[in-house]
Amino acid sequence: MNTELLDALNVLEKEKNISKDSLLDAIEQSLLQACKNHFGKDADAVINIDRETCNYSIFLKKEVVEEVFDPAIEILLEDAVKYDPSYNYGDIINVPVESKAFGRIATQNAKNIILQKIREEERKVLYDEYYEKEHDMMTGLVQRYVGQNVSINLGKMDALLTKDEMIPGEKLRPNDRVKVYVVEVRNNPRGPRVNVSRTHPELVKRLFEEVVTEVHDGIIEIKGIAREAGSRTKMSVYSNDPDVDAVGACVGLNGVRVNSIVNELNGEKIDIINWNENPAILIENALSPAKVIAVLADPEEEEATVIVPDYQLSLAIGKEGQNARLAARLTGYKIDIKSETQATEDGDFDEEEDEYEEDEYEESEENAEESVSDVVAEEAAEEPVEE
Repeated sequence: MNTELLDALNVLEKEKNISKDSLLDAIEQSLLQACKNHFGKDADAVINIDRETCNYSIFLKKEVVEEVFDPAIEILLEDAVKYDPSYNYGDIINVPVESKAFGRIATQNAKNIILQKIREEERKVLYDEYYEKEHDMMTGLVQRYVGQNVSINLGKMDALLTKDEMIPGEKLRPNDRVKVYVVEVRNNPRGPRVNVSRTHPELVKRLFEEVVTEVHDGIIEIKGIAREAGSRTKMSVYSNDPDVDAVGACVGLNGVRVNSIVNELNGEKIDIINWNENPAILIENALSPAKVIAVLADPEEEEATVIVPDYQLSLAIGKEGQNARLAARLTGYKIDIKSETQATEDGDFDEEEDEYEEDEYEESEENAEESVSDVVAEEAAEEPVEE
């Protein structure tokens, strides 16, 4: 038994997770190449390696001839009978070769082939491991700044968090632990490269899956996310269990669940609304915390006109149009928001025909307020709601 080789292969398999069979294949190839380098390219070498004991043997196939013109493939009868007296002219015999007979250059080349195979296998194992994490969330350790980018250690390798994928205004310090979304894993010649993001909408989804048990278990579905990283996110949720309040479960008692995610995202506000298959109701919910009088939705054109009270117009549109913009992304509808006065003047709204019942309107207001996570959290803290 070749104990040293067997022990070395077992160590590599255990520490680097490199298959012993793949390394034995590399050794076979290296010995074959060494034979060709030492005896000539025409040499017909046979390498046999026992997978269990790692004992190996090397043979050169040669033809028994009267006169040798190419020593790499031919042998004299007088030399052949030394291995077996029954050999005769024209026979093909296996001539054993000692690896120590190889020259220094051939041996060095064989060594390089083995080392190259080990590096390739290391990269493959690393790529396969991180490829499984693609489109998922990982926890990383901030290493250092590389220009305006940040190097994040993900365990066995580092990823580069580019400036464009960083949350605006966020200051990361060395040794900070941060959550990142794995956007892509590439297998480059120099090894795998992992692209990560802190601005991707899916990061919010993965955070809720981690924090909210009902989301992780599939009781609550996250139907859509619209995000402007560092500022605000709107998320629509739906409960598959009528006894479970989707918004309430995501917000948590006194806002503890959503606040933990807000803290991870550097204070980014998160609005959580109830998803509804009716686009008009969904759009109304998406414009929370603004109150809505009516929604005129066209499913075919995916356009909607939303009518709000005059004093709610600025709230519905939001600062620099953010509330309306996020609502449009979340619902997939092009939304035109009009005040009650403007809609009446344009003929889109008739006060006498489209009056709401007072109790229905109050219920709509209540649902809109309850669907916004940061409003709930502020109410729990007994602080006034900010626009």
